[in-house]
Amino acid sequence: MGTPWGAGPVVARARATVRAGRADEEAGVLREALRADPQDRSARRALALLLVAAERRDEALPLLRDGVRAEADDLAWMPDALDAALEHHDFPLAEGCASLSALLRWGPSSDPAGRSAVPLSVPKLRHDIDQLHHLRRLGVLGSEYGRIIDAYRAVHDRLAARGPDAREPLDTDAERSVADTYNRLLHVRDTPRVARALSPGWDPVTVEERYLANAPGVVYVDDFLTEEALGELYRFCLESTVWSGNRYAHGRLGALMQDGFVSPLLMQIAEELRDALPRLIGDRYPLRQMWGFKCGPHVPAEVTTHADFAAVNVNFWVTPDDANADAHSGGLVVHDVDAPLSWGFETYNGRQDVIRPFLRRTRARSMTIPYRQNRAVIFNSDLFHASDAVRFRPGYENLRINVTMLYGDREKEAHHPRLSGVEGMAGRSAWRSAAFARGKARRF
Repeated sequence: MGTPWGAGPVVARARATVRAGRADEEAGVLREALRADPQDRSARRALALLLVAAERRDEALPLLRDGVRAEADDLAWMPDALDAALEHHDFPLAEGCASLSALLRWGPSSDPAGRSAVPLSVPKLRHDIDQLHHLRRLGVLGSEYGRIIDAYRAVHDRLAARGPDAREPLDTDAERSVADTYNRLLHVRDTPRVARALSPGWDPVTVEERYLANAPGVVYVDDFLTEEALGELYRFCLESTVWSGNRYAHGRLGALMQDGFVSPLLMQIAEELRDALPRLIGDRYPLRQMWGFKCGPHVPAEVTTHADFAAVNVNFWVTPDDANADAHSGGLVVHDVDAPLSWGFETYNGRQDVIRPFLRRTRARSMTIPYRQNRAVIFNSDLFHASDAVRFRPGYENLRINVTMLYGDREKEAHHPRLSGVEGMAGRSAWRSAAFARGKARRF
């Protein structure tokens, strides 16, 4: 049945094999091993990763599907492969692993049992109805989706009658009418790399200097992406049916890399950030995760106060400014206190009953950074932070969309000492970039 399997060595070998031009030779050896023992999971996984590394995903997908169908196999190893690719800063391989994970769970041939783990909810159904209408207007989906939209609306109205927060498993009568499309990757917009993703309108050297020289480690910039990259990314978020995460309060929807929130452009942004900020991110802090969130039109302030597991957090917004009904809100609230290293993930990432008393006890101060399209906030990921109140206009294209990229691990954060509420902010200059100062008169 093969040897014990570990993602790291297999990913490293696949990368080295491709670089050496021996992908076909090694693939032949692994195929022979599978012919000799079709149940050799190690050989199947190694061959699949080799093919992904060689950008032959169409060949890798059937192998992975065979593994999912096998009684003793599943997708539990795929996150390790993704992590290993990210550890090596191999953005194309990471994108391939994430995309294939999404296809296996949410794609046309995915197991209904996996998709049914996400319950029906009023906000998710409302979003999907609006998104299907949007895709029909663009001509991406055909007229047959009119019947599907009607089925979604019927389920939505029945559930909404029980209240805006009503939820139910996807195993009731509703399953027969929406199960074939609910949480499926009906469409993922092709969003390739562009000539340049990061805008030349901000100075990375200044950003690094301000971040590194001032505790607690926060800076924000305007004109973050080029106009082309911003437009392409906004359309990716509007058109791609990747928004499967609906466990969040107040109707927020999320999508991780392995849910399909991944594209060549997103990986290009992550890669350019690493190269543009060598002292702040560089090779020290690999990309660990990336996600998107949609919310609106109304979300209360600071209902999501938390810290993240990374060292550096890059958060940016893509929805146009005219969607925001209050130019002074909709952004991010960042506190000057980090999460104690002794706290576990479940505590620092969501236990409001623990976090709020801690912030009061440490006399934490905060800064509110207002929402602006194409504004990025780069900060110490271990600082407690939350979305500010959201007051956006109704309409599908007006949903507030933020993208987050997390680099490194909180335990290895080396740029600032553990704050633990002892050190305060070093003044407003520590929070600003030169680009923000130039844009203040124009935007505020």
